[in-house]
Amino acid sequence: MALAHLVYPGAMHTRFHHSMGAYHLMSCALSELKSKGVAITEDEEVAAKMAILLHDIGHGPYSHALEHALVEDVSHEEISQLLMQSLNREMNGALNGTLEIFNDRYHKPFLHQLVSSQLDVDRMDYLSRDSFYTGVSEGVISYDRIIKMLTVHNGELMVEEKGIYSIEKFIVARRLMYWQVYLHKTVLSAENMLVKVLHRAKALAISGVELFASPALRYFLYNRIGRKEFENDEECLLQFCLLDDYDIMGAIKVWTGHTDKVLSLLCQWLVNRQLFKVTFMEEAEAEGKVTELKDKVKKRWGLTDEEAGYFVFTDTASLRAYDDHDEKINILFRDGAVRDISSIDNALVSHTLARPIKKFYICHPKI
Repeated sequence: MALAHLVYPGAMHTRFHHSMGAYHLMSCALSELKSKGVAITEDEEVAAKMAILLHDIGHGPYSHALEHALVEDVSHEEISQLLMQSLNREMNGALNGTLEIFNDRYHKPFLHQLVSSQLDVDRMDYLSRDSFYTGVSEGVISYDRIIKMLTVHNGELMVEEKGIYSIEKFIVARRLMYWQVYLHKTVLSAENMLVKVLHRAKALAISGVELFASPALRYFLYNRIGRKEFENDEECLLQFCLLDDYDIMGAIKVWTGHTDKVLSLLCQWLVNRQLFKVTFMEEAEAEGKVTELKDKVKKRWGLTDEEAGYFVFTDTASLRAYDDHDEKINILFRDGAVRDISSIDNALVSHTLARPIKKFYICHPKI
């Protein structure tokens, strides 16, 4: 949940909790499908369970917030892939089936769809879990009902006709959780500040400035690490696995006293919860506002134009609750017909939830 606990104090659960929960839901889903006559061997069951246990293993500190702050052009999915391949070599090919399912190369597509799709057990778990720990009841979903409604048709994962409304509730819950929790203005502010801290620290480190850091954090601050390094150097994976939230926050607490004004101010404000203000507005109106705010920031703290860029910046928050261009959620009707949930007459999804929403915002100190 990265820094969501600054808004919802109960949101202190970890990705380990989520992985275990997703494993449990995968076990339930596989049992349900087998009870309906779907052919799933013991090896396939084990491989699918390992795929969901490992699906997020490539996430770094503070989850999605720092995904591209420490390493360049490498997504957490790619790091997950590399870690699984490394484990597979250590285990003499025991994860061959897991990798086939994870990469959607296995001849039974529904196994991959349970791991990664618009109706996977990953989403079912994190929506339920995050809703519970934040107290945001709008995120509650009937995951047990959804699992009972799962079926397989022509090798693809589908939902029985009577499960339509549970799926609609699932998609609505995801939309509400994003705007109320994951993309909450205060969460956006704190996570953007965290990213700016790491960007400044990295820029200082690369220029030769001495910074306090744990050995693993130092490795990523003082070296340019990208896809090539991850793919060709096992040391990258080893150091990445040693990184966690404590490395980052421990360094930030020390950096509050650093001589670099930009780094120390950002760290002091983040530690003391003096967070940036987030203002949603039309993109076309932003240029003049950004210039005005930068001028105020430069004057107030004696910064250069380049330094002011760490304090005043723009970004977008976007969400498509249901992507009808992606792998669809298909409904299997009693007469054998198969239809995408967004194409069903009078379905809520077709009218509103398939439309992407994009919000432009400016982030800046409260002046």
